[in-house]
Amino acid sequence: MENLPKLKDLIEGVELKANQNDLNILLNAEPNPKWIKAHPYVKGVKYIPIERIEWLLTRIFIRWNLEIKSTQLLGNSVLVTIRLWYQDRLSDQLLWQDGIGACPLQTDQGAGATEFNKLKSNAVMLAAPAAESYAFKDAAEKIGKIFGKDLNRKDEIGYQNLINAVQNENRHKEIFEETNTKNNE
Repeated sequence: MENLPKLKDLIEGVELKANQNDLNILLNAEPNPKWIKAHPYVKGVKYIPIERIEWLLTRIFIRWNLEIKSTQLLGNSVLVTIRLWYQDRLSDQLLWQDGIGACPLQTDQGAGATEFNKLKSNAVMLAAPAAESYAFKDAAEKIGKIFGKDLNRKDEIGYQNLINAVQNENRHKEIFEETNTKNNE
């Protein structure tokens, strides 16, 4: 197998987008430990509450919105797919990530998964928003670690090598510290 070229060989003579790199460093910073909660129903699963995800999206991207692509019944669960739109701070271009989430419909105790005549009266009212929330968080996690991307992964890949990819490596520290300070307010 031939040796692969190094990044610096590929971009020699071309200026790196330092601001994009700084944004990537911020988006892939570890989330503040104060934001991380234990899932109330699933043992050993960690998550960042939706209100923090919404706050981070607003703080980092300023402009974002959620589009519900589809809602369907799959087995005894509500399945929601969404598209999370957010404005790139550097180019003003609208970017997006898709997300998917599901939540089971609650049934009477002892009822089978497909016994729809034994659904709780508020089953859809509870399951649909929960499925949307899971889909929303699924999409946001794809943006970066600060949104919870690696919270429940056994193995992680670090993004420390981004720090040295651009000359002005102190800029990311200022950006993260400013965001982290304001996140604790």
